[in-house]
Amino acid sequence: MQTGGAQAIGAVASAPWGSASILPISWMYIQMMGSQGLKQASEVAILSANYIAQRLAGHYDILYKGASGLVAHECIVDLRDFKKTAHVTVDDIAKRLIDYGFHPPTMSWPVAGTIMVEPTESESLHELDRFCDAMIAIREEIRQIESGSITAEQSVLRHAPHTTADLVGEWNRAYDRAEAVFPTQWTRDRKFWPTVNRIDQAYGDRNLICTCPSMAEFSED
Repeated sequence: MQTGGAQAIGAVASAPWGSASILPISWMYIQMMGSQGLKQASEVAILSANYIAQRLAGHYDILYKGASGLVAHECIVDLRDFKKTAHVTVDDIAKRLIDYGFHPPTMSWPVAGTIMVEPTESESLHELDRFCDAMIAIREEIRQIESGSITAEQSVLRHAPHTTADLVGEWNRAYDRAEAVFPTQWTRDRKFWPTVNRIDQAYGDRNLICTCPSMAEFSED
């Protein structure tokens, strides 16, 4: 099927118009929320993003603030300068957030070297505070590198995330083991354990690695 006129690149999947099964999801959300529910959800999402922006102000630079100093439903945290001041990258901070019990937010979009936080309407104030506390604590870990107390290569940021295997056996790192795996009281009570340490996710994106048995193993003698 030809779509898009003379300048079209053609279908990029088997269905030129995309997957129709996605449409009922958004339709049902709109139907169940109603106009008042959608308005309230939007208000809470915008309020939550601005709450994060205000709490992180003074610790991090926040991008794309309007004339009134407010953001929309997204809070974009600028981490680019830390590569100059502490040799700390957006990857280091994202991986360290896992130790604090968070799946890292969107990285390097729409600006390289940033994280884009979208709390939506679903996060409680307690969870927003927990995230902000983690980000502020990570900023202090960056300051230790900036002050020369520890090098970036020896820091907890460069070795994050930490697994259960890091709790046992020999420990020869420059930072405390408990500091690495239990940075907060919350993580002591409700720790989420990553299964592996840091991996090169770009390699995984570019190289298909299959752990399935080969077809030869299924053949009969």
